[in-house]
Amino acid sequence: MPTYAYRCTECGTEFDIYQRFDEDSLTNCPRCDAPLRKLFSPTGIVFKGSGFYRTDSRKGSSTPSSKD
Repeated sequence: MPTYAYRCTECGTEFDIYQRFDEDSLTNCPRCDAPLRKLFSPTGIVFKGSGFYRTDSRKGSSTPSSKD
């Protein structure tokens, strides 16, 4: 199950909760009953294998040539 982060718009309470994909988002703060906002954060991406670097597809020199 994914973890979702929420923050209250009034009291600033932040919390994480496990919810299924088919569950509705929470709408009210459990502390003060004010509206909640769902927080989004960046995810980590790891590129493994060949083909992800600029020099992987080049033949010959691995240093870029200057164009004048």
